[in-house]
Amino acid sequence: MKAKKRTLNIIYHVLVFCFGLVMIYPLIWMIMSSFKETNTIFTTAGSLIPEKFTLENYVNGWKGFANVSFRVFFQNSLFISIIATIGTVFSSAVVAYGFARCEFRGKKILFAAMLVSMMLPAQVLMIPQYLWYQKLGWVGTYLPLIVPYFFAIQGFFVYMMTNFIEGIPKELDEAAKIDGCSYYTIFTRIIFPLMTPTLISSVIFSFMWRWDDFLSALLYVSNTVRYPVSLALKLFCDSSSSSDYGAMFAMATLSIIPAVLIFLFFQQYLVEGVSTSGLKG
Repeated sequence: MKAKKRTLNIIYHVLVFCFGLVMIYPLIWMIMSSFKETNTIFTTAGSLIPEKFTLENYVNGWKGFANVSFRVFFQNSLFISIIATIGTVFSSAVVAYGFARCEFRGKKILFAAMLVSMMLPAQVLMIPQYLWYQKLGWVGTYLPLIVPYFFAIQGFFVYMMTNFIEGIPKELDEAAKIDGCSYYTIFTRIIFPLMTPTLISSVIFSFMWRWDDFLSALLYVSNTVRYPVSLALKLFCDSSSSSDYGAMFAMATLSIIPAVLIFLFFQQYLVEGVSTSGLKG
């Protein structure tokens, strides 16, 4: 039985490794292609290892377009992602605290509406949102990419934080009320500090989603100088002339570094936050 179990375990890990390799192969191919000469990328597509390593793609890609360095695009993405993430985390935490600890009329209806909103595809809301932002005069600015996230529009984070807060003993709230604490004080001094795992998980997910957001930037940002990285990468592809795929792969490789670093540094908190939120729900 032990030999059979060991054999099945080996087969399982081999299959998982092969499946993981298939999933990560496009990423590896992109990274290795960024070190190839542009005119050899597709002629040697079957080979991962470049015949001649070159950093020319990184130099050309970093120069950017029309005297706008790619550094500007990275700064734009960082600004949008950081500000929107801060708004998402704090607004979601406040709303989640209200759902988990406060009793008010229509609470269940609002919570159900929040869950239903999670099931709506973003494409369904695209046109009405665009018309709304256009009337507000926000089209062409970063406001549609930042301001809405200060109003807890992402139900996933609200739901995750609500489950986490419900797992915190209510005796802490009752003890604080005896000491004269208000709902605001209980949230800021007791609940919010205890939410660290789920807050960090929300920061990771929100930052990665905002960093990779292409469609919203395509809709609302029209000035090239304001492009985030996700939108700037498409400038390397020109349907009317030659495309610099080498530079595009090089900048795409650099663009995944922030998300990878955040995931590596906060991986422990990510797993803890997601698992505890799920179990305590």
